[in-house]
Amino acid sequence: MELNLEELKELISLINQTDITELSLEFGDVRLNIRKSEKTIAPVSQVVSVVPSEPTLVITPTISQAAPINKNLADIASPMVGTFYRSPKSDEPAFVSKGDLVRKGQPVCIIEAMKLMNEIEADMDGRIVEILIENAQPVGYGQVLMKIDPTAK
Repeated sequence: MELNLEELKELISLINQTDITELSLEFGDVRLNIRKSEKTIAPVSQVVSVVPSEPTLVITPTISQAAPINKNLADIASPMVGTFYRSPKSDEPAFVSKGDLVRKGQPVCIIEAMKLMNEIEADMDGRIVEILIENAQPVGYGQVLMKIDPTAK
């Protein structure tokens, strides 16, 4: 039995859409192990510092009233576990930057998974408002990579 690149990509995609965390296949002298991991980061609601015999200091984050919050923003999320890259090669410019207008189907980044480079495309027209991941950082399945404003065209 042979497994070509397209079949491997499809298999990875199917696993990412399920609760399966690990899959091992063996056919002939070929062994295939696929393992996914998700990193969950809990939001910090407040920071508390306690020093014995001194008052407790509580710092609560505040939201600036200067910039209105746009509730029309959409997420561009990672469809797989892998490594996020903003450009096709290290010496080339980024696919997109904050403020860029993008078209549906336009590549916005690459996620490397199991040595495969997967272009991630915008699923709508709009303006890139925020890029949440640093270049060459690991990402989890469903993790938001960018925010896009579909009303800005």
